[in-house]
Order: sequence, then C-alpha cells, then structure tokens
Amino acid sequence: MSLTQLPLTLIVAATTKNGIGKSGGLPWPMLKKDMAYFARVTKRVPMPTNTGSVQSDALKEANLSGIRRNVVIMGRKTWDSIPPKFRPLKDRTHIVISTQDRSKLQPIPDDVVVASDISSGLRSLEVLVKEGKALPAGRAFVIGGSTIYRSALDLSQTKRILLTRVFKEYDCDTFFPVGLGTPNGLSEWKLVAHSELEQFVGEAVEEGIVSQDIDGGSIDLEFELYERK
Repeated sequence: MSLTQLPLTLIVAATTKNGIGKSGGLPWPMLKKDMAYFARVTKRVPMPTNTGSVQSDALKEANLSGIRRNVVIMGRKTWDSIPPKFRPLKDRTHIVISTQDRSKLQPIPDDVVVASDISSGLRSLEVLVKEGKALPAGRAFVIGGSTIYRSALDLSQTKRILLTRVFKEYDCDTFFPVGLGTPNGLSEWKLVAHSELEQFVGEAVEEGIVSQDIDGGSIDLEFELYERK
C-alpha cells in the first residue's frame, strides 16, 4: 500500500465546546495523564497478533520492534509550539505542513519532512523510505492544529479520531472543526465501544471520566475513539 493511502488517525484533546488552543499553545495547564497517553499511543507501532501462538506473537514483536516507526503530521505552528528540547518527538517520524519553503522556516532537522499538504508529505516520506533514509511507516497520526485537522477530515483515508475530552472550559481561540458526542456532531462519526479503543491503542485505558490533579485542583478527562461510518 502506498503511503498516500495510509489510514490517518486524528488525535486531539478538546473542551466540551471543542476548544483546543490559545495563542499558539494549549489553553490548559499540563495534563500529565493526557500527555503520557499521547506519547504512548503515537509511539506504539502495531505488531502482528493472533497467529495462534503466544510465543510466535512475542517473537514477531521482538523481531519487528525498531524497524517501523509511526508518523506524526502537524502544522508549522504546532511544530513551533513543541518546546525545542522535545522536538522532534522521540521515536516518531515527523511531517510538518507549511505554506513556506523549508529554507524560510527556523532550522528543522533534515529527517523531518516539510511539505505543503498532507498528501505531498506522505509522498515525500515514501521516497525517503524507498531510499533507505527513513523507517517504514507504522501508523500515521495527525496532531494539529485546526487547519491541518480540517484538511485531514477532507481525506477519505482519515478513519479515526482519538479524542481526550476535557471537562472544563478555557478561553480558546482555536477549535476542533468537528463536534463529537454532541447533537451537532457529524453523523459520519460514531463513538465505538471502550474495548475497541483499548484494542486500537494497544493498552488498558481508564474507562469513563477520570480525574487529573492540577495546581491544587483537578480536571475531569475522558478518552474516546470515534470511527468513520
């Protein structure tokens, strides 16, 4: 399968009013549970399972680990919002979408793909993989911002949305373009069972509303998976 047809998963944290950002950053304090979840899910490469032998599955995972890598796709502003000491994000291949030429951006590592849109970014990455300059892709995650989410939603290969719902309102100037789990939600997206969420992300996930302690208080979160019908 060509990388231009690789299924895409949007991963986003949003308030009940779909707020996702403020002034180029996150509108809420650091949510350790969500950040750790994001890191684990976007790094975990799916491995062959259900071969009929637990030993065989374990051996395949051991042999395949480290020879494929998930892809994270983001806009230039999202790239800039990542603290320099943390970018590129460890153990993930990066595609940065920008209307500007690479030479006009602040220095970006050579192994980060810069492209004008998602499809051309995936094509460029496919060339690098064929040339042995990048690891084959596992899964591909779109991580923001709003414009890139909107572009991804227009692509038929976008199959899933991993949503962390933040049950507290913040002053936001950036919003997720689709209402999920509300009367205004687009009918093409359905909430799947919690067991399917766990199967997709490859780990046990706290079900229902969970509490995140911050600054002497707490915020309620909920982890959900939506699939395109």
